[in-house]
Amino acid sequence: MQNITLTQEEAQRRLVRPEDRVSCSVAFIDCKLPGSHLKQNYSFIGPGVTQSASQVVNIPEPHGFNIGAAAMPKGVTNNLHLHFTAEVFLIHEGSWRFRWGANGEHQAEFSAPAILSIPTWIFRGFTNVSPNDTCGMVFTVLGGNNTGGIIWHPSILEAASEYGLYLSRDNMLIDVEAGDKLPAQSELLQPLGAEHIAALRDYPIEEMSQRAVTGEQRTWSANALLDSVLPGHGGELAPVIGYGISQDLHNAPPIMNPHGFSVEWLRIQDQHRVGLHSCPDVQVLMVFKGTLEITWNRPGEEVTIVAEEGSVISVPANSWRQYRALDGVMEATLTTQGDHRKKIYWDAEVIEQALERDRCLDPDGYVATASILPATARRAGEKIARAV
Repeated sequence: MQNITLTQEEAQRRLVRPEDRVSCSVAFIDCKLPGSHLKQNYSFIGPGVTQSASQVVNIPEPHGFNIGAAAMPKGVTNNLHLHFTAEVFLIHEGSWRFRWGANGEHQAEFSAPAILSIPTWIFRGFTNVSPNDTCGMVFTVLGGNNTGGIIWHPSILEAASEYGLYLSRDNMLIDVEAGDKLPAQSELLQPLGAEHIAALRDYPIEEMSQRAVTGEQRTWSANALLDSVLPGHGGELAPVIGYGISQDLHNAPPIMNPHGFSVEWLRIQDQHRVGLHSCPDVQVLMVFKGTLEITWNRPGEEVTIVAEEGSVISVPANSWRQYRALDGVMEATLTTQGDHRKKIYWDAEVIEQALERDRCLDPDGYVATASILPATARRAGEKIARAV
């Protein structure tokens, strides 16, 4: 495994702080519709599904998925559209009413912190229904490097045309009132036909509820990481989508269908840490609560960044890192590329200190009591734990 070493400049470039966000108010064709004109779209990692050439992307390099966000005042709506790749909502602030179905006939409400995965090839929309007037924010994870864009409900395309807004066949916004030239009808994106809409699968509320995990439904494991028995350590994980980095045999994710990535919660108590480790897959952390200190690289080459609440951190594959919570309990989501069960490799000192406390990995990579394992099993587990 070829490990990489980050410079301070590179580590800082991979941190998107709240003040680094650049919003786009003309990202989508419904940007002038009453009740939708106050939307702000963000593209933190990859362009996502923006339809505007003016959208700023903080980190454009491919990660295997896209990370963005929508900020919307109370009462503002993102209208019905469908995606071709996975779309996962990570509700950071406020309460949101989601609608889905051929005409948005199903609906359910979710409040922060909650995670909702909406299936591909169905129409969906959402509205900020928070009890106060503050602007709410929901992060999104979109599958693939190239999402292929989106398809809007025919009613939205028709309504937008009254404001001089159209979509090209390449799914990019055309604003006639802003001076864009209207192409021939054959060069415009055509609405989805009624027969194709009727053929879309219907998801009843009961089935959609199985694709959501609220804050109260999170199942935390204090045994999810090898180093959690060490003094001052103790990161906890709560899986949500797919197999992430958890090393707890019983820490099963509630949402299992392939997304192209996994999502799990990471919680660290104040001034506690997750020890030095690496992962062969690219990851992204989104800080939902508290402040996270990330220290990169091996001893003697460390560089450190601090990520406050609302920050997004791109963690490159095969980089050594450790985490520490500052100023209270820290909670973040951890998105990792791929549908496979993820591996993490621990620094030799972490492995040795865990073994001194009768803790190791078994030959399948799960945490185990070292003293009950035969020597052959301990050796096999150590080979899994240690980077080679």
